[in-house]
Parts: sequence; structure tokens; C-alpha cells
Amino acid sequence: MAFNLGKSKRILQSLKSKISVVGLRENRFRSCWFRYDCASSMAPLAPNCRNPDAVSIGAATQFVTRRFESTTAEKRVDSLSDVEDDKLLDFPGGKVAFTSEMRFIPESPMERAHCYRVLDDRGLLNTSNFAQVDKEVSVKMYASMLTLQVMDTIFYEAQRQGRISFYVTSIGEEAINVASAAALSIDDIVFPQYREPGVLLWRGFTLREFANQCFGNKADYGKGRQMPIHYGSRKHNYVTVASTVATQIPHAVGAAYSLKMDRKDACTVTYFGDGGSSTDDSRASLSLFSPYHFWGDFHAALNFAAVMEAPVIFICRNNGWAISTPVSDQFRSDGVVVRGGAYGVRGLRVDGNDALAMYTTVRAAREMAITEHRPILIEALTYRAGHHSTSDDSSRYRPVSEIEWWKMARDPVSRLRRWIESNGWWGDEAESVLRSSVRKEVLEAIQAAERVEKPPITEIFTDVYDTPPSNLCEQEKLLRETIKRHPQDYPPDVPAL
Repeated sequence: MAFNLGKSKRILQSLKSKISVVGLRENRFRSCWFRYDCASSMAPLAPNCRNPDAVSIGAATQFVTRRFESTTAEKRVDSLSDVEDDKLLDFPGGKVAFTSEMRFIPESPMERAHCYRVLDDRGLLNTSNFAQVDKEVSVKMYASMLTLQVMDTIFYEAQRQGRISFYVTSIGEEAINVASAAALSIDDIVFPQYREPGVLLWRGFTLREFANQCFGNKADYGKGRQMPIHYGSRKHNYVTVASTVATQIPHAVGAAYSLKMDRKDACTVTYFGDGGSSTDDSRASLSLFSPYHFWGDFHAALNFAAVMEAPVIFICRNNGWAISTPVSDQFRSDGVVVRGGAYGVRGLRVDGNDALAMYTTVRAAREMAITEHRPILIEALTYRAGHHSTSDDSSRYRPVSEIEWWKMARDPVSRLRRWIESNGWWGDEAESVLRSSVRKEVLEAIQAAERVEKPPITEIFTDVYDTPPSNLCEQEKLLRETIKRHPQDYPPDVPAL
């Protein structure tokens, strides 16, 4: 705020003559605008700064008293001579030490954050610092990861055959899916992105249910309104997938805060990619490197979670690519995990292709989130060994040799298999039986889902309003009339009534 001090003097003299303010000097008038020390600058106006009503002067000077009223400031003035206070600034959020050395905080640390790992690429243990997993859980984890891999392969082929319109695989990221799910409770609410079907698989979602959703038939819980792979299940505490990038992150924080208020022994878990961490809270932001609008709230969500101490686990699948945008073009920070510290969120970087490391990390994160009422950020380093989706050809922006190397050398499924084999819990015969049975079950699920009737057109207009408004009724009528006039342009297996 800029002032003409000469003009201010004349105003002051006028106020003096009208309200008879005694002892108010010009130097004190100036100080009341540039100092926040209520006790020193405002003392002539009132003996007690904490009681503005005691000032028997006009409203023009009373507002100054109220603006800078502070009970804390008065205490600070009394302790100005304290040597300890002269070295520390008792600022909101905690004390800050003063220094005579001007040193800028570096843009990145000298050493990158380490990545927690239990199994090496050969499936051998390189530490004893991990949560022990028994045979039953270990074999189930491997079986689920293998099932997800086989399911992805067959559904991808079904899309290429024109049997479904779209598909997204989780190839290369099976450990993040399944191992994290194994470390959670069924009461924990999952807010997925779109590459986490393994979480649903672990919780009991059947291959038939996956197929029903992808084919959008009457048995689909979404009644055919969603694109394929946009799964959701209230029974399994798995919130329906949304296409908009990262919008699930703040939703998970809000739900976590609700669980905390209700004193539930549970947390929320949200998954997102490295691209999702590049989103902001703008309602009109557009990625410079992608045709997709980014409507997420990663940064606001982390801050909200930290301030409200919400029991939420953020799991970032840093697979190196946001569609065709490499992480090197997204941010200059040391990945995603370091961002947590800026918001007061505890974090850990983990090898996302190591099932035992993922299981141990998420299990520990859940314990901290619930017992300590705090958010946890996990950055799982992995690699998207498949295309972004069936609408993408990743060989156009990354070398095929790189993809093949990750598939062969760092495959999370093979790594876990070697470990359970070394324990005597698995063998070639069990492998052959499982692969054969899963492939048969997936094919049967697809064939059955194809034969199920599609939901009627009327389902497009239901489940939102108790009584549909007139404009919605008009749209439904117009759609029916259009289908009658141009039946050749609409699928014959979708009932129009």
C-alpha cells in the first residue's frame, strides 16, 4: 500500500482537531502502518490493545487497532530481550532458526532417493528386512499375477478382433496390483486409476465379471454406460474407474477423512501414474504433451491429506511414461516421492517389480496410516511393458529393444515365481495346470459375456434423478425417434425400448 505522507500529515492534523487525540505524534502515525507490533505502535490509542472497545476515538482509527490486534504480539514484545528468541523465529508451524549465511535450497538432492528392494532380478533375497509371507499368501499372489497376465493377453486380442471397443493392460505392473492388494484389508476403500484390475482380482472379482464389464452387457454393474476396463464394485470396496486423469486422488483423501471421523479401522488407497502426479487443481489445464485434459488434483490432495491427517495411501505407479511423455519431460524433481516432503507427507520409493517389497511397503504404510492418522506416499518404480492402451503404439516413441529388455529381465511375475520355486512351493507341473485353466476360464467368460443381452436404451437415463427432468425426457424421446429413422446406424443387439 503506497501513501502520500504529506497528505497523511494534513489528515492527521484534521483528525487531531476533531477528536482531540492527545499525544499522537507523526512518527507513531507512520509506524502503525509499517509495523505489526501492536503494543508499541498502537499504545497511545488504547491502554489495552486486546480490547478495541476501550478506544474512545472515531471508526477511522479503530479499524487500525482491530487490523493489527494480536494477543501473541504483546507477549513477543515482552521477550525481545531473550537471547534464545533472538536466535529463533517462533513462526506458525514451528520454530525456525536464523542464520547469517545466505544459502539457497538446492533444486534437487545430491543423491537420489533410494529404492527399497527385497528380491533381485533373479528372484533371490538380498535382505531379511521384509514382512514374512507364508506359502498360502505367496502362491495366491503368484497365481493372481499370472491370471492377470493371461487375462490381459486374451482381452487385448479380443479388442484387436473387434469384439470389444477398448482395452488397457497391466503388463509389467502386476506386482504393484496384486502385492499391494494382498497387504490391504477388504475394508480399505480403493480409488483406482485404470491399471489396477489385479486389486479387484485379489478381492474376488471373477473373470466373468471382468468380461461382463468389458462387453457392457446387462450383467455389467455399470449397465453398459462405461468404457471397457472401467471396473467398479461396491461389494469389493473398489470405486468405479474414471477416465479423467487423477480425479480419484482428492476423492480418496475425502473418504479417508470420513473414515477417520467415524473411527474406522481402515484407510483409503489411491493409485495413479507419474502423469497423474503432474496434474494440478485447475479446471481448464491442458497437458502440453498429450491430447487429454488433466483434471486431477494431485498437489491439493496431498496438502489436504497432510493438514487433515487423513489415513490415505497414495501409490504412484511411476512406469516412466505418461502415454508418450517420458518422466524427463514431466518434471525435474527426483521422481514423485520427494514431493511428499514438501507437503509434510511421509514417503518411500520401492521397486514396483518386486512383489515382496511392494507387500512389505504397503503393509507398513497401512499400519502407519491407521494408527498414526497420517497420509503415506509410495512411489513404485516399474515399467509399462505394454502399450498405453489399444489406441496407442508405443514403438513410435520408445525403442522396441527397451520394451523387450524389461519384459525379459525385469518381469515381476517371473521374479516371484523363481522365489516361490526356491522355497519348494511351485513347479513346472503346477505352472502348466494354472496357465491352462486360466486361459480356458477367460475364453469361456468372454464367450458367455458376448451372448448376454445389452442393457436397454432406457438405462442411459436412469439412476441420476428420482423424477427425470423435462429436458432429459425430451432427449430420450429424440434418441428413440432417431433410432427408428436410422436403425442401420445403431447396434441391433441394444434394445430400443
